[in-house]
Amino acid sequence: MRALLSGVRVLDLTTVVLGPYGTLMLADLGAEVIKIESPAGEICRDIDASRHAGMGPLFLNLNRNKKSVMLDLKQAEERAALLRLVESADVFVHNMRPGAIRKLGLDYATLAGLNAKLVYCAAWGFGEDGPYGNLQAYDDVVQAASGLAALNGQDGVPRYMPTIIADKVTGLYAANAILAALLQRERTGAGQFIEVPMLECLTAFVLVEHLSGATFDPPLAPPGYVRMLAPERRPHRAKDGYIAILPYMTDHWVRFFRHIGREDLASDEIVLDPQKRSRAIGRLYAAVAEAAPLKTRAEWFAELKALEIPCMPVNTLEDLLANEHLNAVGMFRRIEHPSEGRLVSVDFPVRFSRAPPLADRPAPRLGQDNEEVLGKRVDAAAVEPAPEVRRDAAKPI
Repeated sequence: MRALLSGVRVLDLTTVVLGPYGTLMLADLGAEVIKIESPAGEICRDIDASRHAGMGPLFLNLNRNKKSVMLDLKQAEERAALLRLVESADVFVHNMRPGAIRKLGLDYATLAGLNAKLVYCAAWGFGEDGPYGNLQAYDDVVQAASGLAALNGQDGVPRYMPTIIADKVTGLYAANAILAALLQRERTGAGQFIEVPMLECLTAFVLVEHLSGATFDPPLAPPGYVRMLAPERRPHRAKDGYIAILPYMTDHWVRFFRHIGREDLASDEIVLDPQKRSRAIGRLYAAVAEAAPLKTRAEWFAELKALEIPCMPVNTLEDLLANEHLNAVGMFRRIEHPSEGRLVSVDFPVRFSRAPPLADRPAPRLGQDNEEVLGKRVDAAAVEPAPEVRRDAAKPI
């Protein structure tokens, strides 16, 4: 944690990855994030293998530095308890569909009537004003709709990226939007409604470079950034595995081709002229691929590092945990969770010169903070995981 948002209270009604990832950013920056969960617990609690029921790895990774309050919002008394919390909250964030949140009576108009300074963030699938406004949205659906699955395809067959990218990108947009609204509130004293729709966020993310020639009206070329779409753009097979070799600037290419004895290319206009290089990028990547198998990954990394040409071995997920750089900067920490035992935690990656790190709060058991936040006890059976339960079957997100 960093004490940058100390004193900011966030009521978090989000589930799975999109919302929890966004509120994790706020929690890691020191906000008091109160996770409101149903008696069944947030769905993310039971995804993937775990030592105890309700404490799966995805939940543990997304919900550190948060408190858990268990409320059944279909019960009038418990909904009233949430509304009392709204009166003292700075931020209210959810990722329910528009119809569902209105049905609970937790729409912006209702809550702003209780707290005019409230920053209210609705992070849902599609902009409410469009024809998809009340449709369900999950990561795969948004990858498909945003063009990302098509971009990631091979031989014309679309493919989902093997990471929950639509949720995580949208979560980052949500965190940034909330911080901007809090800053404006400091200046004006007024809260506001924020809509953060998944499809629009991921489309904006994809089209930064891929709008390309369609940026102009009429278009100068079809959408799609040529270098990104070149079939030859891929990790290259070295003598002992795969490596990313990326000459990027003109001087990178010249030094690389001289290093491998290709003076013909080092002095060619398709290397020296950035426009011509962009159009011939497939041919240049093919030349890199031809040279790559002649050396090991360690040899390439040492030589190209000395030449100041971007280059990195291709890491597996297991490699990341042993990576020399990530361990040197303290990316991974071993922590003791009060119920889950010893865990590996991925540190917040941003550093601040005037916000020294504070001890993290482990991800909470269901309803463990009811008494602190509401003055209301929860039956211990509801918050203590059974010591012998182990869940090994992975569940899809």
